[in-house]
Amino acid sequence: MLTRPTDARTRTVLVAAVAAFACLAALVALYAGRPGHAATGGHRAGVSVPPPGEHPNGRTVGGPASATKPNIMVVMLDDMRSDELRFAPNARRYVRDRGLDFRNSFSPYPLCCPARASFLLGKYAHNHGVLYHTAPYGFGALDDHLTIGGRMQDAGYDTALVGKYLNQYGLQPSRVTGGPSEHYVPAGWTDWMVGIETPFPRWSPNWGNTYNYFAFTQNINGRTVPHTGQYSSTVIGDEVRGLITKYHRDDKPFFMWVTPVAPHIGDPVESDDPPPYRESKYWLQQFPSPARPDWVKGRFDRQITHAPGVPLHGPSEADVSDKPQNIRKWREMVPVEKQRLRDVARQRAESIYAWDVEFGKIVQRLKATGEYDNTVIVFTSDNGYYLGEHRQREGKIKAHEPVLHVPLQVAGPGIEQGIRYHPITTMDLTATVLDLAGAKPLPDMDGSSNLPEMTGPDQPWTIPVVTEGLIKDVHRKRWTDLPTGLTTSGLRVGRWKLVRYANGDAELYDEMADPNELDSVYSDPRYAAVRDEMARLWEQYKDCKGAACRVPLPADLQTRDTWLAGEDQHALQARTDYYDR
Repeated sequence: MLTRPTDARTRTVLVAAVAAFACLAALVALYAGRPGHAATGGHRAGVSVPPPGEHPNGRTVGGPASATKPNIMVVMLDDMRSDELRFAPNARRYVRDRGLDFRNSFSPYPLCCPARASFLLGKYAHNHGVLYHTAPYGFGALDDHLTIGGRMQDAGYDTALVGKYLNQYGLQPSRVTGGPSEHYVPAGWTDWMVGIETPFPRWSPNWGNTYNYFAFTQNINGRTVPHTGQYSSTVIGDEVRGLITKYHRDDKPFFMWVTPVAPHIGDPVESDDPPPYRESKYWLQQFPSPARPDWVKGRFDRQITHAPGVPLHGPSEADVSDKPQNIRKWREMVPVEKQRLRDVARQRAESIYAWDVEFGKIVQRLKATGEYDNTVIVFTSDNGYYLGEHRQREGKIKAHEPVLHVPLQVAGPGIEQGIRYHPITTMDLTATVLDLAGAKPLPDMDGSSNLPEMTGPDQPWTIPVVTEGLIKDVHRKRWTDLPTGLTTSGLRVGRWKLVRYANGDAELYDEMADPNELDSVYSDPRYAAVRDEMARLWEQYKDCKGAACRVPLPADLQTRDTWLAGEDQHALQARTDYYDR
């Protein structure tokens, strides 16, 4: 239970309110009328507030971390879909409903390791080189000697990473040191509380790993710490709340990257987990799911009657002849598979809700310490996830909307309220956080700051999103000009999406006419002009670097924010009509 603040803390809260109001006024004045996109900005003038108390060494203590810069907390879930936000009421209440909901938020390479590396470095996967989650990629491929953490420290922030890092962390050697990673702590982090994949046998006291919800073993500032019998979301929530209290006593603002594992699949196997189904003599279909605490089990059984990517009645997708080979091979689900995928959707919702309860407690700790009004909170996911779309039982990596599209809500001092249709990628989020903190950009960043859209009006869609992936069963036969190591690459603009595969397959979708991406028009002669223009642009952007990734699209492919709002409503209706029919 939280204790009531002392009188000194009460005075601190009043000072925080004054500081937050002053920061808001400064931000609004700074960005009023600022047009379009920009790369990360420079330092901005702060607002000085009389200190609530003096430390013997001259530092101010006892108040919200900084009167000149906001705290920033990025909460990034693992594999959460945009439509699963409905299972996170605290995230909706404290972030979406009091801030901004970005409806066109994308993870360009929708897989854990590449996506997280992109957030750390602000780069596309084709530039940072982390192209998969296992060797020769994974954690061992990441050069993390300078990341967003280091830049935020340089800007005067306490920094913390709490939760999951990259796959194979703890097993693969560090690219930076060349040595083991079990005790490795990258530069740039004041506090490091990160799950590891350990080589320990089951009988070891340190046994456990990032993906065991009830045996979550961490590297805490260089020490191996097991949490056997505790649910990982609870562990992470407790640690974040402790850090809020700790940093509240400091004179610095804080930056936290909070990364719970939910709703990623994970151990232990539970008695109510959906069992595998043998589709044929040669194929065993698995239905992996996350583990959950007992108190949340069954909470959404009435609400979730079918997986969100499986129509209530009828086939998932009757005709997949327009799809790439790695989708054409799949058969339609039989009723028992649909039932088991529904159970997966229920368990994912339960794991999200279990984390959301912890998130609500985190917000209450921010309020109790007086930090809430000076904290920008970002709620997002590293990538989306298939739950039945295009006959895909589960998975990610490909460039279809359920996988590419991620939730993104932002709230805090100076942040507007409402909806934004301007696109934002994982790398843009990196640039935005640095801009908000007045921090120096990372080297060769591909993303651009969306702070103008957060502190001012919406903007048109003028910059493309490059989609990327390494799909193991797609082999290189044609289009050998894909970026090195990738087997799929594409381009997403406001209305159109082009996807190419190394084996010669390709897709082209009109996202306005077909938001569920049921009919690729790549081979339709009526769309030849669009296909050719998108192909030319893909050649330009596919291996872009830095400023070249931010070159505006031709005028005919740019889309107004008002048009995007109409498209969004059309897409929502089309999805409802198809999947709930």
